[in-house]
Amino acid sequence: MEFGAVLQANPPASRTIALAKLAEQHGFGYVWTFDSHVLWQEPYVIYSQILAETRRITVGPMVTNPATRDWTVTASALATLNEMFGNRTIVGIGRGDSAVRVTNNKPTTLKELREAIHVIRELGNSRSVEYNGATLRFPWSTGSRLDVWVAAYGPLALKLAGEVGDGFILQLADPDIAAWMIKTVRDAASNAGRDPLAVKFCVAAPMYIGSDWAHMREQCRWFGGMVGNHVADIVAKYGADSAVPAALTDYIKGREDYDYNEHGRADNTHTNFVPDEIVDRFCVLGTAQEHIEKLRALKAIGVDQFAGYLQHDNKEETLRVYGETVIPALTEHQAAKA
Repeated sequence: MEFGAVLQANPPASRTIALAKLAEQHGFGYVWTFDSHVLWQEPYVIYSQILAETRRITVGPMVTNPATRDWTVTASALATLNEMFGNRTIVGIGRGDSAVRVTNNKPTTLKELREAIHVIRELGNSRSVEYNGATLRFPWSTGSRLDVWVAAYGPLALKLAGEVGDGFILQLADPDIAAWMIKTVRDAASNAGRDPLAVKFCVAAPMYIGSDWAHMREQCRWFGGMVGNHVADIVAKYGADSAVPAALTDYIKGREDYDYNEHGRADNTHTNFVPDEIVDRFCVLGTAQEHIEKLRALKAIGVDQFAGYLQHDNKEETLRVYGETVIPALTEHQAAKA
């Protein structure tokens, strides 16, 4: 299993860069950031500095969207970083949440998402693509490699992820829900004539090392509110009795409002509707051994990467324990002498 750390680009940028460097020191292979340009600082600028001060880390947005940036600009930024630092970028993409809603826009359609994935991937991999009636290619880009991973929850979005995604991002760590979604994505890939095992699977959720469950839950309850934004869209589109597991849709019945000024914050006051059970199921909390047990369960159902959100008050300690205990426990070891 691979590991990523998910950061917010809160000022000062030097803090984000320092956490990225610390993540690499503790064995994480990926650093992802939110991509919401009004709420937080511009991540693509920060990626350049992270890459300059690290050697192995792969960086990218979790997640960007097709609405707030021209698709060719997204591809150009990442292909430029690849040229500067080697192929160390990745892109997570979805229909859009905070980045579009804060500016009073709406998430894009799945058709637009599908088209954006194609344009970004082709240009990001130094290939030509049809865009707005023209054939485009970056004349300065050779040998760039860029995978596009699709974030999804609803049935049609999961189908799209299986049909066109290099990877699938599920933003919650409940093994039962993850198993259903992984099967749905793999079935879609198989039906599209793709190798279902070629699609990588990333589970992203808050990770908090500790023993005070009441405190950990309050630090991570915001995540259930963030997921609830997407689930509310699913319920509005498909109804409460869709194929989506009830464990994912039932808890938002108490959801009344959401303030994006508090998005992704531990002190979010609009997430009181999220019960403790959902926090425990969606997040990875507790001692190192409890993390290891849950991550082993996720690995067993096909999860290739766990990306842990660090939007809480225990960032450095969580990274340290992962580096010293959790990551080694989930890593295959080779004997020095047979």
